[in-house]
Amino acid sequence: MSWGHREAATTMVNGTSHPEPHGELRLPARSDGLKPAEQQILSELERLDFDDSARFAVRLATEEALANALIHGNNEDPNRTIHVRWWVEPNAVTIEIQDEGEGFDPSSVPDPTAEENIELPSGRGIMLMRSFMSEVEFIPPGNCVRMTYRIDSPGPAASS
Repeated sequence: MSWGHREAATTMVNGTSHPEPHGELRLPARSDGLKPAEQQILSELERLDFDDSARFAVRLATEEALANALIHGNNEDPNRTIHVRWWVEPNAVTIEIQDEGEGFDPSSVPDPTAEENIELPSGRGIMLMRSFMSEVEFIPPGNCVRMTYRIDSPGPAASS
């Protein structure tokens, strides 16, 4: 990924050097504490004239990733936090959401479109993230997701 204008300042993300994020928040693991990240990311996209469909895709994927971090990663423990970072360019946005859970293997998640899973009340978040984003990557041990939306190649993300 081209990281835009901030190539001089870098930070280590899971052992890999990346430019400093355009935004970063540590949120309490409470459902009422997650909106600030979504609002700040969407505000930046609006400032850069991302269209409605791009903002919708990013909002939906971000909501799903935050919900997964809250419910599955942090087990809704209010003493834990969710770390959100984002990088924005004129034609792309990358969002990284990390929880304090043990992680998981995304390939172990049942296919929500399989007949036996159709009526289950959950299990569609990863599918939605991959449907709306250009890239979705789960970083080992599986407690961090990095999603990228590119204006020139919106979702679906390749299996990651």
